[in-house]
Amino acid sequence: MFKGRGSKDAGTSVPDAAAQEAHGPGPRHVAVIMDGNGRWAQARGRPRLFGHHAGAKRVREIVNSCPDLGVKYLTIFAFSTENWKRTQTEVSGLMSLFRRYISKEARALRDENVRVRFIGDRLRLDAKLVALMDELEEMTCENDLVHLTIAINYGSRDEVSRAIKELAGDVAEGRLAPSEVDEETLTKYLDTRVLPDPDLVIRTSGEARISNFLLWQSAYAEYEFVDTLWPDFTRDIFGRIVGAYGGRERRYGGTRA
Repeated sequence: MFKGRGSKDAGTSVPDAAAQEAHGPGPRHVAVIMDGNGRWAQARGRPRLFGHHAGAKRVREIVNSCPDLGVKYLTIFAFSTENWKRTQTEVSGLMSLFRRYISKEARALRDENVRVRFIGDRLRLDAKLVALMDELEEMTCENDLVHLTIAINYGSRDEVSRAIKELAGDVAEGRLAPSEVDEETLTKYLDTRVLPDPDLVIRTSGEARISNFLLWQSAYAEYEFVDTLWPDFTRDIFGRIVGAYGGRERRYGGTRA
């Protein structure tokens, strides 16, 4: 009935509240808007793509730091549905970078027990990149130390629109009754349907906006906006932010007991 039953993630359940509570005070799922690559490069007199390559290298360090910090799920914003508005040179360079990153890192990610998923609309991506994405997902599908989700050609409004179209199709075909549609139902049609909602969303580079990233999923997430540009975002900075999260009180609309 629901989207995903025939996918590689079929049968995977979202961690429940009890699992989250048992995890402890730290964030189980951290999402990151990796901003500032272009400005980092321009400040050094280099082209923007130089910054994107530096930012890609930083991803490995942050992924490797997750187990020690108790972070089970890491979701990173690599390319948005709005990023197609950038110059053709930058867009082509980013697509080439994604292909190179996947090819270069695939074996290490598999061997380090990292499970990789991609979210976003793949229809606009070139066939070679999509094939590499599919291959990496398949290669790491049994891994469970860290769940790395990479958002490529992703926009939250686009995601919700696609989910609603599929849900409406199931209603029209009689596979789903209108009375069954609620928040939980829609969640099962989203790209992130097998993931827990993020506990903490970090944006680097000093910008204080969320840029159409995980809008539905982050309804009760904590946010941290830091001035550091992404290529300078070290595991120590990440560790301090994750550590400080434990001091926040999350009431989900309730009041303090």
